[in-house]
Amino acid sequence: MTLDAKIPQGPLAEKWSKHKFDLKLVNPANKRKYDIIIVGTGLAGASAAATLGELGYNVKAFCFQDSPRRAHSIAAQGGINAAKNYQNDGDSVFRLFYDTIKGGDYRAREANVHRLAEVSVNIIDQCVAQGVPFAREYGGLLDNRSFGGSQVSRTFYARGQTGQQLLLGAYSALNRQIHAGKVKMYTRHEMLDVVTIDGHAKGIVTRNMLTGAIDTHAGHAVLLCTGGYSNVFYLSTNAIGSNVTAAWRAHKRGAFFGNPCYTQIHPTCIPVTGDHQSKLTLMSESLRNDGRVWAPKTVEIAEQLRKGTLKADQVKEDDRDYFLERKYPAFGNLVPRDVASRNAKEMVEEGRGVGGSGFAVFLDFADAIKRLGEETVKAKYGNLFDMYIQITDENPYKQPMRIYPAVHYTMGGLWVDYNLSTTIPGLYALGECNFSDHGANRLGASALMQGLSDGYFVIPYTLGDYLAKTGPKKVDTSHPAFEQTKQDVIAHVNKLLALKGNKTTNEYHRELGHIMWEYCGMARTEEGLKKAKGLIQALKADFWKNAIVTGENEEVNASLERAGRVADFIELGELMIDDALMRKESCGGHFRVESQTADGEALRDDENFAFVAAWEFKGENQPEELHKEQLTFEAVHLSQRNYA
Repeated sequence: MTLDAKIPQGPLAEKWSKHKFDLKLVNPANKRKYDIIIVGTGLAGASAAATLGELGYNVKAFCFQDSPRRAHSIAAQGGINAAKNYQNDGDSVFRLFYDTIKGGDYRAREANVHRLAEVSVNIIDQCVAQGVPFAREYGGLLDNRSFGGSQVSRTFYARGQTGQQLLLGAYSALNRQIHAGKVKMYTRHEMLDVVTIDGHAKGIVTRNMLTGAIDTHAGHAVLLCTGGYSNVFYLSTNAIGSNVTAAWRAHKRGAFFGNPCYTQIHPTCIPVTGDHQSKLTLMSESLRNDGRVWAPKTVEIAEQLRKGTLKADQVKEDDRDYFLERKYPAFGNLVPRDVASRNAKEMVEEGRGVGGSGFAVFLDFADAIKRLGEETVKAKYGNLFDMYIQITDENPYKQPMRIYPAVHYTMGGLWVDYNLSTTIPGLYALGECNFSDHGANRLGASALMQGLSDGYFVIPYTLGDYLAKTGPKKVDTSHPAFEQTKQDVIAHVNKLLALKGNKTTNEYHRELGHIMWEYCGMARTEEGLKKAKGLIQALKADFWKNAIVTGENEEVNASLERAGRVADFIELGELMIDDALMRKESCGGHFRVESQTADGEALRDDENFAFVAAWEFKGENQPEELHKEQLTFEAVHLSQRNYA
């Protein structure tokens, strides 16, 4: 199969405008004849549901939480990018496009990224109109701050709770459509499969998480907005419920999976404290605007800090290594996440890590408090500081924060073309669920930008084109494909319920996480990846032999829910290993130890690996088939990333 990204012809800056005009439209009176299924109600899903409902489509929206307000989008803290150039500091649509391409280490499509930069300016206006309380300057204008990988201030924010405020805006728009009868909301429903008819997605199968009822739902198109798969590592900054099941079941029905090994390690997380933890907590990248990252200059000082015989504020200035400022003077503490993470790891490997475990560096606000005053710092970051105090019982106003990298975001996801369509016609993937806009590393404050871009401004055009071409012929669940897919789901559920071993699925998840972090985390080697593949295959075999799932289907059954998700994570983990093993280069967050510059930076191989890896499922326990979408660069020049 040849992958067709359907990238429009013409100059880069005109592609989206021209494409919108060329797309077919659905007559307003005809929109009410179409039923759209949306799975996931975070920023991408809620914005898409609200917008499509407003346009007149009949929307069915599904989420496994008890309310769309509980989507993981609320956890995004620091801000959302937009090329408004309010600071008059040299920003532009093209500069945001360039920073994003460069930040992703030249492994993203130019056309998608430029569209994202174009649409960014509209997102802010949309959200302000919804009442999102963005921070404002004294005169009333919207304020901005900086994020990694950029030398301008383009990040709009609402203290340290931007994701929550943006989701409330989308949620209010969604509620309006629910009240108007254009959106029917299904909470506590988990999607377990996609129904296809003649190769087109025409519905889904869900499990009611309160009653266990397995139901089918029909629609003219299905939109997956279910987020990323960071929890394959067990410990991540994602909500515990975040999973890959919807995307993975779609993959097994024919949707290609793009760049699964591209995962992002965020440098600014509260360090792990022990095996009792089920998740990690992010400290927003926005803190690197005013916080300075440092480690002790010597192993001896680090040992004193680890033993507690010396406190951080007692370390003399000459004994501190502000390593990001030293190595990258042009960007300093605001280098991209992958660069900052690898450098923190380097400090620890040299024996200069701090904290009881030694797996941490400092993020220090002493200079900012001295320069701005504690009240100003509190106004900017107060809720983040409060969260840190509650978790660590340490006061960052008095002592530096301790931070260390952790898994945060996944740049990989279902492969989509320019229209956000997967390789299954009628099945779309939006937001973090798709692979499209971030390449091998996502710049900070771009996740919210992509989710809202896809939901508010892209899918209403591109979905309309598909619907206009396929027509409003009624689709209902009486078609045999719905019953067949439902029986497949019931069989899988029963297979899980039949597991009566002696090992919990949570134990398997933790073991999988250890394998993934050790061999497919911040640094990867051919030897380690080959070992990991064998370990995961053995883990999968043991899971289906010795795992235990308690309870019945016809009830609230967290054990069953977790078992299904862990089984999918194990299969995904093996594909991630295959993808990382195939990509014999370093790029962004994918760091192969065998491929690095003399300075320890990621070394790409543009001649052999300037492509998107799209994997096709070929059957249970069969190797997946690799398809390549070659990337072309017309507006930017491929070069070794340099943030010095």
